[in-house]
Amino acid sequence: MTLLDCPASPNCVSSQATDPARRVEPLPYPPAQEHLALKTLLQVLRDLPRTEITEQSPSLVKAVVQSALFRFKDDLEFHFDHEAAVIHIRSASRTGYWDLGANRRRVDRIRADFVALLAKMS
Repeated sequence: MTLLDCPASPNCVSSQATDPARRVEPLPYPPAQEHLALKTLLQVLRDLPRTEITEQSPSLVKAVVQSALFRFKDDLEFHFDHEAAVIHIRSASRTGYWDLGANRRRVDRIRADFVALLAKMS
């Protein structure tokens, strides 16, 4: 399964992007720990302000984040690659052209929170 590709505008980042300017690394997790990785990711998303989890399964999680000031909505998508023991991630604005780096910062925060919480839960 692949994530949606990023549009031509710079308001999207993805671990499956071919454009280096939009690429982020996937989230790694210990092999054979898919359940723990899913539980950890869901907790990270629940702790992220103004975030609603809209879909979840053992291999896919989707969420919507609303900005505080203008109430813009951004879409988050996570795909679990169980063979590689990574979670592919995509964060994209629904509207506008430039996001001032908000999606990249969000992915960086999710990564840091995921790694920290996964270490505590292991």
